[in-house]
Amino acid sequence: MYRTATLPLQFGINVDPAFKALDLAFDLAQLADERRLDFIGIQDHPYNGQFLDTWTLVSYLAARTRHVRFITNVANLPLRPPAILAKSFTTLDHLTEGRFEPGIGAGAFQEGITSYGGPKRTPGEAVEALEEAIHIFQLLWYSEPQKRVSFEGRFYSLRDAEPGPFPTRPLPIWVGGIKPRMLRLIGRLADGLMISHNWVEPKSVPQIQETLDESAQQAGRDINSIRRLYNLLGVIVGPKERIHAKQPGFIVGTEQEWAEWITHFYTELALDSFIFWPIAGNYREQCRCFINEVIPRVKEYICVVPQEALQRD
Repeated sequence: MYRTATLPLQFGINVDPAFKALDLAFDLAQLADERRLDFIGIQDHPYNGQFLDTWTLVSYLAARTRHVRFITNVANLPLRPPAILAKSFTTLDHLTEGRFEPGIGAGAFQEGITSYGGPKRTPGEAVEALEEAIHIFQLLWYSEPQKRVSFEGRFYSLRDAEPGPFPTRPLPIWVGGIKPRMLRLIGRLADGLMISHNWVEPKSVPQIQETLDESAQQAGRDINSIRRLYNLLGVIVGPKERIHAKQPGFIVGTEQEWAEWITHFYTELALDSFIFWPIAGNYREQCRCFINEVIPRVKEYICVVPQEALQRD
C-alpha cells in the first residue's frame, strides 16, 4: 500500500476526436452530461490524419452540453506554442463557462511531431520546454491587467506581450508524465498528474507517487492538493465472457472486478481521478456500463472504507 487518496473521486470517459465518429462523440458527450460525469477527456494528436482538431471539437461538444467538464488528455506542446495555447485555454474557459481544464504533455511521438514541422527534442529538452510553457501560461493568465509581459527561455519567449483574456478562475494545469524529471516538475508546478494504465502498471504507481510527493514537499506544497489521474484502457465483460487483452496494460474484467480495481487504486495507490477508454466491444455500451454499473459500485465501496484507512498516511 502507498496511501489512500484524500481528494474526492472523479470519473470521466474518453471521447476520440475521430472524424468518422463525430456522431459517437456527440452521443457520448450527451451521455456524460446527462449522467453528471466529472469530465470528458480528449486526446490531441494533430499528426493523426484520422483525427479532428481537438480545440474545435471541444468547442463543438461544449456548446451542446451544460455540466460536464472537458480536459485535454494531453495537449501536444511541441506543435502548439505556449502563448497560443494559453489563449486557447482561456478562450475555452470562457466559452464553456469554467468547464475546461488544460492537460499538457511534452510530446511523446517524435515522428508524428516532426512530420508536422515540430521540433525534435531530447527527453530532457522536452521537460525544460514544458516548464517554460507553464511559466508563460502563468504570466499571461495572472499578470496585472494592461501590463505587458516578457519572458526569455531556451525554447520559448515573450516580448512585451499583452496578456488576456484572463481566465474566469485559476485554471488547474494537468501534466502527463512518468519519468523522474517530469514528475519532479509536476510536484513543483502542476495541479494534476496524468498517467495511463497501459504505460504504468499498478505496482509502479507508488514509486511515481513518491517522486512527485517528495518534489511537492520540497517546494512547500501540500501533496494532497495535487490531483492524480489514471487513464484506464480496457473492456468490461460479462461473467461468462473470456477476452484476452492483446497487449499488456489493458484491463479486462467484469463490472464487479472493475469496481474493485478502481477502489484499490483509490484506497491503496492514492489515485483519485479515472478516465475510461474502451478498447473492444460496442463503445457506447461500454461507456454506459462504466457509468451505470461500475461507478456506483466504486462510490459505494469507497463510502464503506473505514475512516481510519482514509486518514492513514
